[in-house]
Amino acid sequence: MDTYLKRDIRDLTRVTDEMAFYNFMTVAAARTARPVVYEELARESGVSPPTAKKWLSILVSSDIAAVVQPYSNNILKRVTKMPLLHFLDTGLCAYLLKWGNPEALERGAMSGAFFETYVFSEVYKSFLNAGREPPLYWYRDKEKREIDFLIFENGTLSPVEVKKSASPGKEAVKHFRALDPLAGPGKSGEPEGMNLRIGNGAVVCMANDLLPLDQKNWYVPAWLI
Repeated sequence: MDTYLKRDIRDLTRVTDEMAFYNFMTVAAARTARPVVYEELARESGVSPPTAKKWLSILVSSDIAAVVQPYSNNILKRVTKMPLLHFLDTGLCAYLLKWGNPEALERGAMSGAFFETYVFSEVYKSFLNAGREPPLYWYRDKEKREIDFLIFENGTLSPVEVKKSASPGKEAVKHFRALDPLAGPGKSGEPEGMNLRIGNGAVVCMANDLLPLDQKNWYVPAWLI
């Protein structure tokens, strides 16, 4: 085969692969704050599931995205096994999805997902900046009770909900009750001597001030994180 033809074929293959990866990144960006289903990622981006899994791992290792594992426990047996995707670079995420200005994004259908991803990424990066592995999980069970993310450290599990509202109301913390079976000595399902404690919960929202919602939960302004 002619040398120039071989070179042209290699260049075309490289460009095709780059375009396929760019398309995959766009599909992943559109699924931020949603569960990871590799078959769906593969189908929507036109690649195989193993390729989708490999390419997502590249985004994770590049700190462009995070794959958040579901919290599991011997007591909580009906939880989802799917991880959650967050696109950590919200600027790149907006660029890929053609949100040209903040006003358009604010009015768009993905504004809530972007806000959740922003809050998660700020918490996530705060642990990385401190040289620590982020102890973050998410929760969803078969009854479709969902908690946006959980912070699990020093034997304490603290639930966090994210709401793009100035006053979300007590409904925002209703799914925190899914963790009630873990409360109390000997009920956590952890080995003896490692009893789990359910800590205070937070609703990160657009409130102006840090305010108590009830005895266990707080409204946390997004500007504080």
